[in-house]
Amino acid sequence: MSTIRKVATASIYEAMGSYSRAVAVGDWIFVSNTAGRDPQTQEMPEDVRDQTIQVFANISRALQAVDADLADIVAARIFVQDPKDVPIVMGVVGESFRASRPAATVTCPPLGSAIYKVELEVTAFRGASRMPVESVVI
Repeated sequence: MSTIRKVATASIYEAMGSYSRAVAVGDWIFVSNTAGRDPQTQEMPEDVRDQTIQVFANISRALQAVDADLADIVAARIFVQDPKDVPIVMGVVGESFRASRPAATVTCPPLGSAIYKVELEVTAFRGASRMPVESVVI
């Protein structure tokens, strides 16, 4: 029987909303919508590129807690507060996903606060980065 592993951070929002940063069920890993707040300093960068870089650092930490990494991500949902920031965000996303090329959705809804310029929610499969890949062009 598999164990469900739940990853928590010091986020007050996780405690308030009773949710986990990440949940691993077998080899599937579901990472909650993640913002660019630095977990040590609790500071939020003002620059959208800096926020996006911090988002990936936060997701990476959550995945490492369940023996996975960014290259194991198979799906991503990318939320950008202001449509004009999409090219900047996608530049960082492109750099970060170069190895895995997950299925992805990009949308521009209002986020929980105006200070959040970007958030990502991802699904990973532990070990996906070590599996053979067959690329199909349609």
